[in-house]
Parts: sequence; C-alpha cells; structure tokens
Amino acid sequence: MKRLLPRPPGSLRRRLVLGATVLATVAVVVSQVFGFAVLRSWLVDRVDQQLVDFHPPTPAYFGARQGAVPGDRPGVLPSDFRVYFYDASGRRIDASLGAVDTPGPRIADSVARLGLRDGHPETVDSVSGDSRWRVLLSSGPDNMHAVVALPLDTVDGATSKLLWLDAVLLAATVAALLALGRWVVRLGLLPLTRMEHTAERISAGQLDLRLPDTDPRTEIGRLSRVLNSMLERLRQALAEREASEARMRRFVADAGHELRTPLTAIQGYAQLALRRARLSADEESEAHQLIAQNAERMGLLVDDLQLLAQLDREPSYASAPVDLLSLAADAVRTAALHGTSHPVDLGPLPTPAGTGELEVVEATGDPHRLRQIVENLLSNARLHTPPGTPIHVRVGETRVSVGTCGANRAGRTSASPPLPHGTPVSVLEVADEGPGLAARNAEHVFERFYRADPSRSRAYGGSGLGLAIAAAIAEGHGGRLELDTAPGQGCVFRLVLPAQTPNGRTGGTSADDRGPGRTLSGCPPRPQARTSGDRRSAPCTPRRPADG
Repeated sequence: MKRLLPRPPGSLRRRLVLGATVLATVAVVVSQVFGFAVLRSWLVDRVDQQLVDFHPPTPAYFGARQGAVPGDRPGVLPSDFRVYFYDASGRRIDASLGAVDTPGPRIADSVARLGLRDGHPETVDSVSGDSRWRVLLSSGPDNMHAVVALPLDTVDGATSKLLWLDAVLLAATVAALLALGRWVVRLGLLPLTRMEHTAERISAGQLDLRLPDTDPRTEIGRLSRVLNSMLERLRQALAEREASEARMRRFVADAGHELRTPLTAIQGYAQLALRRARLSADEESEAHQLIAQNAERMGLLVDDLQLLAQLDREPSYASAPVDLLSLAADAVRTAALHGTSHPVDLGPLPTPAGTGELEVVEATGDPHRLRQIVENLLSNARLHTPPGTPIHVRVGETRVSVGTCGANRAGRTSASPPLPHGTPVSVLEVADEGPGLAARNAEHVFERFYRADPSRSRAYGGSGLGLAIAAAIAEGHGGRLELDTAPGQGCVFRLVLPAQTPNGRTGGTSADDRGPGRTLSGCPPRPQARTSGDRRSAPCTPRRPADG
C-alpha cells in the first residue's frame, strides 16, 4: 500500500515551488472561470434585452393569420431575429418573419407544449446543427402569441475564443511560475543556504563560526539568533569540559607528585632501617623520625584531599553567629606563637567613613572553618614574604563595590563569582608588605596544587591546597575569598562574608548583646594590639593551618 502512494517532493525548495505553483494555478483557474461566467452572462443578458425590447407589430399578427407574412424577405426584420406566430387556439402558424436560409430554433407546434412563460427568455437547440437559440414568448392581439428568437452563435463564438485564450494564458502562467518561482524561492532561501554552509563548517570543527543573518525582524534572523545562542552555550560547555579534564589530569599528576616524594623517602628510610646490624642507635632513631615525618606529611596531604572532596560535595556548615574581630584577635595571637620574624598587628578596615577604631563585626557561619581560613592566610603571609615583613590583619564592615571589595576589577583575583553591588558585607583581610605577585601567578593562586615556585619545592609552601580549601569554604558561606596584588605592592587576601545580625539586620551589634565576657565565636574579645612579642597563650585552641 505504501508503494502505491506517491513520494512527496524531497527538498524544501521544490516543495515551495510546487506549492506556490499549484496555489497560483488554482487562483488563475478560479479567476478565469469567474470571468468566463460573468462575460457569458453579460452577453446572454444583452441578447435577452434585445428580445425584450423587440415587439412584433400588430399588422404582422393579422398578416400571419391570413398567411400573408413574407417569411423569405431578409429585409423585413433587423439582424438575425426570427418570429413565429400562434393563433388564438394555440397552434403555430406556418407563416413567420425572418430569414429561412438557416435552420431556426426547435420549438413546439402549440403554445401549451412550448414550456415557455410569457416575458421569460429561454435557451433551445437548433432544428439541425450545433447552434442554439434564445427564445421569448410574447402575447399579441386576439389571444394570439408570438415567439421571438435570436441565435447564440455570437455568444458561443466569443466564449469559445475566450476559453482558448484562457487555456493558453494558464499554460503560460504555470510555465512562468515554475521558472520564476524557482528563482524567487532560491533568493528567499539564500539565508538558509548560507546557514547550511556555515553549519557544515561548524560541524567540521570551526566552532568559533556563527550563523549570519541575525535580523530579529525575520524568521530566519530569529532562528539564527537562537542557534547562535545555542552554539555559544555548546562552545562554552565544551571549553568547560576541556578545562575540567585538564584540571583533573593536572590534579592527578600533582597529587601523584606530592605523594611520590614522601613515599620515596619512607621507602628509602624503611629499607635503611631494616639493616639494623649496620645502623647505630642514633642513625636508627633518625631514620624512624624521618619515616614518621614523611608519614605525617602524607597524612596531612590526604586530609586536605579529603576535605576538598567534602567541600566539592557542598557540605553543610554549622550556622552560628561569629565575631570576626575576636576570630582575628585569636588568630593574631596564635601567629605570634610561631615566632617574631614577621610582626603582626590587628586594626580596623580602612573605609572613607571609618572611625579608625576596632568595632564588633559579625557574620553567620562555621567558626572553626572561618578560623581555618584566617590561619591559612597568616601562614601564607609568613611563608611567602622575607623575614621582618609586617603583616596587617584588618576587620570591618562595608558594602560591595569595585572600590571596596566583593566585585571584580583589574588586579583582583577570586575563584568565586562577585557579590551583588551594594550588599553589606563583613570583611577580614590579611595584608603583607612583601614583594607581591605578578598577574600571571595571581590568577592561579586559588587553583589546587598551584605554587608559584616552578621547581615545586616545598621550601616556600605546602602542597598548594590551602588557598583552594579556603576559597571553597568562603564560597560555601555565601561569600568569597579574593586577592589584590601587584609586583612590589604586597598581597591583600580578603575574606568577604554577608554581614548579618541575630535579629536579621545587616551591620554590627554592641558587645552587650553577646553576654558578659564572651564573643559569638566562643572566645574572649581581644583589644587591638601589635603581637610580635606577645607570647600569652591563646584562649581558643589553634587549628593546624592548611598549606598554601
């Protein structure tokens, strides 16, 4: 059954040409039929009007009844009129008016069998031949009747010629439509043809190409805009996939590199320790210590990797009010315990409307994770700056803008998206007066296992996971960790968190709202102090800073 059905035309161009041709042909045929019907009706009406306007004279009725009507005289009636008379009894009289050299209309011998109504023209056939006549029954004197007839040869001839003319015009129209339609459709589909060629080049690998003809006023233009948007998203997805695969390969290679060094050391010292007979007690103790140190190094690295994996799974953080000022004070005191090579001070965040005094700065989050960020930033500042370089810890509140924090700008790096402009934020920043970082190094500081040292030596840093962990924790708290730096201008690492209060308002609160002698982080408040020589024990147990 399917084989009996005609196959539809294949290409869109062919379907459009054939469809337009068929519709145009139907329109032409309908218009020709309508014109033919109107013209024929008009011609027939003219004949009928002539029949109605013609009235046989009264003497002709009496002459026909007496047989004195000369039917063979062509000049008696105008044109092709024929008049046939019927007597009072309804029988047709042999006498008639008009030429008799051509066959007349086929009419009945009695009025009763005519089937005509008085004053209503009708069409009848000829006595012989293919011609037709238009006849009209009219009343005369003494109950006599007359049938006036006119031939339709002129009407039929004109309409026949019109039919032939219409057929020729229809054939010419169809041929012109097929020829011109192909050109018009090809011109109209030219944008689609360009789209096809561009799509072929894109599928061949030229992913940067885009479809032309993006005029939103046209259907093809709107289609091109939608497809271009889709192609751009696909290109970005492919680029992100390639970047993700590259990061994964680099992550695996870096993790292998970081684990290989301690594993090699453990293996070497373990083999050395197996030869107990050849080792002195001091050498054996040293081998055991080195094995323990490298095992601890591996353990710290594995802990960092597990923490990163946990952060990638979007862990749930403890949500509690945190006093960033107390957090910073505890971190500064803990940093002082590591030595006096880098003087560290605590001060207010410099703002145009600042009071120059330390104030309580509150945020909501996990106190332990936030403290881990601060300790990591201080550890990085000590490791990557020369001895004696001052380190400044500043705490305050401000609003997100390009000139303050939380927004992207030239010279600023962050692994997290910018915060909405004008958002009130709590800020804790760690600034040093060291050599700073070049732009090519600053843009990678938050990547995993990244170290600016090309030799990958651990002399000036850890595994390269600390800042990646800190950035992930900051983003998990709804904020971000950012870096402002330039060569010779030091580094400013800034923790930006949404500012919140216990009653839901933004901004700081007074110390009386926290209870006597305690902060929201659970640690006693500390005044502003320079702690390079402060050796008092910290009231909060310091956590191990993640390697930076």
